[in-house]
Amino acid sequence: MATLTVDPGPATADRLNLPFTAPTMADHMTDSPTETAIPQSEAEAAVRTLIRWAGDDPDREGLLDTPARVARSYRELFAGYEVEPRAYLERTFEEVGGYDQLVVLKDIRFVSFCEHHMLPVVGVAHVGYLPTDRVVGISKLARVVRGYAKRLQIQEKMTAQIADAIHEVLRPAGVGVVIEAEHSCMTLRGVDVPGATLTTSTLLGVVRDDPRTREEFLQLVRG
Repeated sequence: MATLTVDPGPATADRLNLPFTAPTMADHMTDSPTETAIPQSEAEAAVRTLIRWAGDDPDREGLLDTPARVARSYRELFAGYEVEPRAYLERTFEEVGGYDQLVVLKDIRFVSFCEHHMLPVVGVAHVGYLPTDRVVGISKLARVVRGYAKRLQIQEKMTAQIADAIHEVLRPAGVGVVIEAEHSCMTLRGVDVPGATLTTSTLLGVVRDDPRTREEFLQLVRG
């Protein structure tokens, strides 16, 4: 279950006023969701071909409905192509009682798929930001993570996408994203090392530039 950690430490003006340059929306236009005109029947035919290629008979009783099931499950697993994750961050709240400390949402579980082998990537994301004059509902942070996760991905890119979206839409003083995940492409095949996990991080603004804020964020994530 995702847990919310709010930093109770004292605010400092220097942390809030350190300058940073936010990336532009144009830098990420290629990551926007795209519509597909491919009918489900073509997807099912492709699954039938893969079944035959694997050495089995798609017409036997146990596999007759498998192509349709796989196509439907893929539609669900790759639902991230049908949403714009940044849109989840558009509704914000300004009545925060002067709160200006770190907000960290930990242990956001996700399932993504490696774009190199189309095998599952299962992990958790830890997302934090230092608000200036507004905050976003915490469920929206989880939706942003899952919106980017439900696509063909590499973990490094997904980490940066989540951080950039929060940075550009909310305009906080800083953002931190840490992702820990197990990649089936190396735990089920290839080098075959079950239990190995990959950790990636993207730190922006004061979370990157101010040592005290950076350490505070990382301690909250580790804790």
